Amino acid sequence: MKPQKYYIFFDKEACFIFFKLKLKLLKYSNIKLYCCIFVLLKLIAATPFMKALQYLNKYFFKYKYRLLLGVFITVLSNLLILQVPHFTKESVDVAENYRLGTITDIEIVKTDLFYNILLIIGAALLSGFFTFLMRQLIIVTSRLIEFDLKNEIYQQYQKLSLNFYKKNKTGDLMNRISEDVSKVRMYFGPAVMYTVNMLVLFIVAIIKMFQIDSTLTLYTILPLPVLSISIYVLSSIIHKRSTIVQQYLSKLTANAQEIFSGISIIKSYNIENKAIAEFTLLSDEAKEKNIHLYKANALFHPLMMLLIGLSNILVIYVGGLRYMDGEISLGVIAEFIMYVNMLTWPVAVVGWVTSIIQEAEASQNRINEFLKIEPEIVNNNPNESTIYGDIEFKNVTFTYDDTNITALKNVSFKLPQGKTLAILGNTGSGKSTIINLIARLYDVTSGEILIDGENIKSLNLDNLRQSIGFVPQEAFLFSDTIKNNIKFGDEYASDEKIEKAAKDAYIYHNIIEFNNGFNTYVGERGVTLSGGQKQRVSIARAIIKDPQILIFDDCLSAVDTETEEIILNNLDHISKNKTTLIISHRISSIKNADSIIILENGAIIQQGTHNELVNKNGYYKELYEQQLLEKEI
Repeated sequence: MKPQKYYIFFDKEACFIFFKLKLKLLKYSNIKLYCCIFVLLKLIAATPFMKALQYLNKYFFKYKYRLLLGVFITVLSNLLILQVPHFTKESVDVAENYRLGTITDIEIVKTDLFYNILLIIGAALLSGFFTFLMRQLIIVTSRLIEFDLKNEIYQQYQKLSLNFYKKNKTGDLMNRISEDVSKVRMYFGPAVMYTVNMLVLFIVAIIKMFQIDSTLTLYTILPLPVLSISIYVLSSIIHKRSTIVQQYLSKLTANAQEIFSGISIIKSYNIENKAIAEFTLLSDEAKEKNIHLYKANALFHPLMMLLIGLSNILVIYVGGLRYMDGEISLGVIAEFIMYVNMLTWPVAVVGWVTSIIQEAEASQNRINEFLKIEPEIVNNNPNESTIYGDIEFKNVTFTYDDTNITALKNVSFKLPQGKTLAILGNTGSGKSTIINLIARLYDVTSGEILIDGENIKSLNLDNLRQSIGFVPQEAFLFSDTIKNNIKFGDEYASDEKIEKAAKDAYIYHNIIEFNNGFNTYVGERGVTLSGGQKQRVSIARAIIKDPQILIFDDCLSAVDTETEEIILNNLDHISKNKTTLIISHRISSIKNADSIIILENGAIIQQGTHNELVNKNGYYKELYEQQLLEKEI
């Protein structure tokens, strides 16, 4: 019979694999498979039910030589171990022939058995050595890919705008970069390794079995169609349940992070029991979803063992009948039993690998959701931009798309380089929005912002932000030393420069009173410091940067008036020749500004110097008189 050609085509996104099989009816004496295991793995990863994992193909190409070498060594390891059943068959046949009298010389039997034992030991040792190399190549590569993927996600997080962080919880972000990436790593490591291992063992063993006895082989592989159907059904179930489990893990992480961040509020309101109850309820739901998932996973192993057991029974029964009929030797039965049992782990691992791949698919799908988000704020100018600090708002209107609140309405003003602008207004009037727009944390809805006469969007984004020293209203300190928190503004700052910045921010005298001075750890978000101390460390961090533009967003609200006066006097000489913006609710903080604007509901209602505004009826004069009266009282 002429060789039959079989072509298997896949979608355009994948590729196609061409299998050429020379088949002889019933005998199957010479099967040749021209396929590359690595390409087959790529094909699997490109099939429609694994579209999310196609994103990772670039990592396969990046580490292709390590992976290909790992696959090659895996093939060698399995080819060696697959020689053991043949040597065992030879040994059994030699012993059987001696028993039947075909061989009468006991020395020949002993010699053959001795050499076969040496060959079995040698094959096992070499296979073990290659297995070690295989793990070093494939598993280590999976760790390298894990490192690359985490960095890629982290860099994407850095690029995304503030809107993204308003819409997503920190716990969910952390879960995707940790737990989800760990699931994906398993796809590159154990899944690839055991899949290659399974394919080589399965293909080579089946070929050898067909070459030895095609009839016995056909009976042996009868349970395989059941295996294929069960894998298909269980895989789809596991995929759905894995997605739900990862979603609940994100909810748990987000809930725990929120509780720990707000633990002082929870304790002060005495709602610990309520927080515990909410977390327990969420934990119970997550537990049920996990149990639901592992019930499906638990079906794989027993099912595989059942199928392998059936194969063993068929080998013993059919092989026994054929042995009694004189069609095969006793060694062939022993060889077949070894082959079947060698296939036990590869076949059993199909379930585990399938579970890994499905969980990785679900996790990568969640990762892709964020990786595919285009940053709202992009750097439109790759070239260097020199920033001097001349700022102009021209009919700027801005609406937050998450709340649809129009924070600024047709705002226009000029702030020449080296001058100081103060901004006053009630809560929600749009003060902080102006600062966010200057730092280009958002882009305007309409109008334009000019920096040194150029549209802010045309400037190099990195240069723009490097030129700004920003002190937020809610001072944020990192879980590090006071010294390193100040150096955040200038990582190369000397100790003398750090101390000078601390003195200018009027925090030096507090710092040296601590047991460890500047090396005092401040705890998460600076929890070990008072509100005023955190604000002053934040001011020192901005001062040490020596930027062209200084922005103070109500950064003295937590200090007393005496401390405020000292800091303002220090800032007066520091901000000379620097463009400065001050947001405050205290007249005392902004009275020396070159220009003052008053915002109400996103619009400018007053504008001028302190002397001009204090002599006009309106918001500024009323606030000034009210604070003057409070001071006198």
